[in-house]
Amino acid sequence: MSKQIVRCGWATNDPLYIKYHDEEWGVPVHDDRLLFEFLILEGAQAGLSWITILKKRENYRKAFNNFDAKKIAVYDDKKIEKLLSDAGIIRNRLKINAAVQNAKAFLRVQKEFGSFDKYIWQFVAGKTKKNSRKNLKDIPAKTPESDAMSKDLIKRGFKFVGSTICYAFMQAVGMVNDHTIDCFRFK
Repeated sequence: MSKQIVRCGWATNDPLYIKYHDEEWGVPVHDDRLLFEFLILEGAQAGLSWITILKKRENYRKAFNNFDAKKIAVYDDKKIEKLLSDAGIIRNRLKINAAVQNAKAFLRVQKEFGSFDKYIWQFVAGKTKKNSRKNLKDIPAKTPESDAMSKDLIKRGFKFVGSTICYAFMQAVGMVNDHTIDCFRFK
């Protein structure tokens, strides 16, 4: 008799969600390009479900030059109009403009700190904060760390980086471990 794998309650039976939960969510990320990708995708997700974004992730990578911040930072009106007509991504002018703005801010942070990784991980003192949540209702939407991150990102010119978005980002890139204690990925 095979033992049932227990996952966090949000990891529905969608294969894409399961793969994301099992292989990516909560794994510490220190690659600047991937950190930027998650920051843009978390902002794009505002008001939508994460599965919607996951299903469009490959389209986002194509549409946004694989999240190359240097290329995105110089997008002009023509490129933005092209993105607004791309059914493969969320066609929201504010979110697309925010991606361009965030690319510029991201490059400034990289220049100031040497890497975005060095900057962003300071909000958890450089190491994953391990939580022990019994179930999904124990997981907060935001924390003092995500509040501080949000405030500082906004001060630096970033958009779509409210505290709730920042906390989702922190969970995604492994700055916090919010796998529930019964989940096989908790340890």
